[in-house]
Amino acid sequence: MPDPASGITEPVKPRRRMPGWLRGAIWAVVAIAVMSTASYSTGVSALTSSNTASTALRLALPILLCALGGLWSERAGVVNIGLEGMMILGTFGAAWGAYYGGVWVGLISAIAFGAIGGLLHAVATVTFNVNHIVSGVAINLLGLGVAKYLANLIFEPISGNPRQSPPVPKFDTYSASGLSDWLGTLENEQRVGISDVAGILRGLVTGIAPLTMIAIILVPVSYWILWRTRFGLRLRSCGENPVAAESLGVNVYRYKYLGVLISGGFAGMGGASLVLLKGGADYLENQTNGRGYIGLAAMIFGNWRPGGLLGGAALFGYADGLQLAGGGTAVLALLYGAVILVAIIVIVQLFRKRWLSAALGVIAAGALYAIYWTNDTLPSDLIPYTAHFVTLIVLAVASQRLRPPKADGAPYRRGEGD
Repeated sequence: MPDPASGITEPVKPRRRMPGWLRGAIWAVVAIAVMSTASYSTGVSALTSSNTASTALRLALPILLCALGGLWSERAGVVNIGLEGMMILGTFGAAWGAYYGGVWVGLISAIAFGAIGGLLHAVATVTFNVNHIVSGVAINLLGLGVAKYLANLIFEPISGNPRQSPPVPKFDTYSASGLSDWLGTLENEQRVGISDVAGILRGLVTGIAPLTMIAIILVPVSYWILWRTRFGLRLRSCGENPVAAESLGVNVYRYKYLGVLISGGFAGMGGASLVLLKGGADYLENQTNGRGYIGLAAMIFGNWRPGGLLGGAALFGYADGLQLAGGGTAVLALLYGAVILVAIIVIVQLFRKRWLSAALGVIAAGALYAIYWTNDTLPSDLIPYTAHFVTLIVLAVASQRLRPPKADGAPYRRGEGD
């Protein structure tokens, strides 16, 4: 504001942004409230049951780990669509290691196999400057072929089936027994709101494997390393401006290699979560079912940030888990909840004056409500895909202005800035 006496204009104070963790917590509360409302309105308790929450957590893990892998690679400036192939290598490594050495050997083996895939991608893209997309596609094809060959070589003499491993040990699960029992009592009382929250929380503290806890802890750890340490600053500088980073003494090649190796290791862990967790299958050919690509999408919708990709992975895992736990009736009820959630997002986008996103949200909400209103249940052939469709709509409408690393996917040669 100008001072009438002196004519001096005071600088406008910058508007303080809400911390990312608080924004994520608010959206989590909103999502739970929406699902609680939808459960009460439709009479479908599976929307907030402990069984759905537990299944969703298990199904979200491989997506979350692949998304974290993509984050590390792309923050270093290397596009990694080869996450699917690295994840496939991880599934074989987990089964092979667990069969001969137990679950922890299986986890280490999965990380190693995934990292080998990451190393191949790094050699191609960083050392030989191969197009990142071409190299990623090649890694996906190579991972599928190598896993198939090794399974045929190792598992067929044991189980007689080259497409499936023999039974492998699984991680033990642990529960907060006192808390879980109390939450179970609240869930069974069927009290509006309270029982819904209790059911969701019970699913998150019951039957938890060590791999689950490790994966969740890796989210804040990744944030701390990438945004709060010197190592993370140097790695991210390679994805923003590698020439400037090199001029300051950063070994760009080294950090790109490390980023892609860590990325492959995380993708391998995602493969291990499909094999080594109770409730999942042993090694099966093609069991990843495109989760590597979904993890990459979750990372992009999360704006290349750990908290954002956690939300994307949780949303997809919930939608996928619901169709397994509740079937067509539950997925149809999810459409009702999605209408409410999209309506809230539209209001937020209008407040932010993002007219296009708001208009798309109105159209999406209308389409989802029309499907809900005109059907008593969904055809069995559509159930597996409806949850994916709803997830993509919510993520697309809620997505903010995406800001990838500036040099992500750009070719780089040492000394090119001289």
